[in-house]
Amino acid sequence: MEHLPIFLSVRDQICAVIGGGEIATRKVSLLLRAGARVRIIAPQLCPNLSALLDQGRIAHLAREYRDGDLDDVYLAIAATDSADVNHAVASAGRARDIPVNVVDHPEDGSFIMPSIIDRSPVIAAVSTGGASPVLARLMRSRLESMIPAGYGRLAELAGKFRERVKQAFRDPADRRRFWDRVLQGNVAERVFSGHMREAEVLMEHELGSGPQQAGMGEVYLVGGGPGDPDLLTFRALRLMQQADVVVYDRLVAKAVLDMTRSDAERIYVGKERDNHAMRQEEINQLLADLAKQGKRVVRLKGGDPFIFGRGGEEIDTLASQGVPFQVIPGITAASGCATYSGIPLTHRDYAQSVTFVTGHLKDNTMNLNWTQLAQPNQTLVFYMGLKGLPVISRELQAHGMAPDTAAALIQQGTTQKQKVYTGTLATLPEIVARKQPKPPTLIIVGDVVQLHDKLSWFKSPEHSEQGATSPITPGTELRH
Repeated sequence: MEHLPIFLSVRDQICAVIGGGEIATRKVSLLLRAGARVRIIAPQLCPNLSALLDQGRIAHLAREYRDGDLDDVYLAIAATDSADVNHAVASAGRARDIPVNVVDHPEDGSFIMPSIIDRSPVIAAVSTGGASPVLARLMRSRLESMIPAGYGRLAELAGKFRERVKQAFRDPADRRRFWDRVLQGNVAERVFSGHMREAEVLMEHELGSGPQQAGMGEVYLVGGGPGDPDLLTFRALRLMQQADVVVYDRLVAKAVLDMTRSDAERIYVGKERDNHAMRQEEINQLLADLAKQGKRVVRLKGGDPFIFGRGGEEIDTLASQGVPFQVIPGITAASGCATYSGIPLTHRDYAQSVTFVTGHLKDNTMNLNWTQLAQPNQTLVFYMGLKGLPVISRELQAHGMAPDTAAALIQQGTTQKQKVYTGTLATLPEIVARKQPKPPTLIIVGDVVQLHDKLSWFKSPEHSEQGATSPITPGTELRH
């Protein structure tokens, strides 16, 4: 480690910035946010700095840098386009034991400016030691996506209760366990969702519960998307990382499942046609029972929980038993698979509506409104329709849809095993019988499929190990 990470207070301190351009502007902005008294030394100012001067937010010495300009300053930043001036500032800083940053030449100064993630009062910083500021910014962007803005509010709440917690839990170990429970549990979730009053009420309850009382857990119904883990929402990823138990389906991508907390208990409850690891009613009650044990439970589903995912049935059970829950939407298979296949679900020239259809109903029939489905100028998307494809093709044609209507079947869409088979409403069953695609699959029927060849952009590797179906890990099917 070449640099010591440190957070320096500059509030009400005079900080000098030598230079008046756009690079200097970025440094001035950071100093002002930290409460510094900023003095700029430069013959001219760029428009942004001129605006700050007009607002009375900065002081300005309208001239070149001189020896002695650092005599009364706390910190200095050299941000000119002259190497000689920047070097002179650095030398003056060292002579006076003043921290100096030299923009673009970190080796010349005594400190570097990291990329900052600001969730005040929570601050995180990323640095590459000056080797690659662009990489530092990229890393900052990744971290920003994983740190919700609500962390600042959470820190403020923790600060408000800090002294009371110290009084309530004299043992440091008990105090640490308390904060672990609060900062990763229901209190934090109320803060993140903006319910500060509820969060304070829960905090009061936690303070009175003592060190051993677990209380009620919570269930998070999380949409895992169609397969590509990059399609997870920030909220989904955060909850997956803090769950004690993960209850997951067959159609959850392994790459998505691997993003859950590594030490979380995993319970497989996947269902295939005529082969259910657990009945739906048992799954519903399992979620409730786990939460009543004080556990944070992620119910991880492929796609979106509320689109053919039986999420409504599961939260109905939770609601009736007083179990707290949240529902985190995911990208449904229709949207994800169509997008990765270059097939827009709607298009002004081809389809003005889209209909999502389940390929098999609760009673294992396909008693659908075929007349309505066969109407022109729409896109039909069939979930779980692989086995019933011959029936779909026959009935749509029988109810007036043209046999040459474009159709596609997408296998394991958005993953590295994605394959797209295109044909017509009449020919697609024969193509599927010949190619033998592997589930999960999605069927799209409509003129928009004609755009696939032109708009397809996602190319999967010819030989890939990553698919959308998660294998059952031996010994984890019913661990509870």
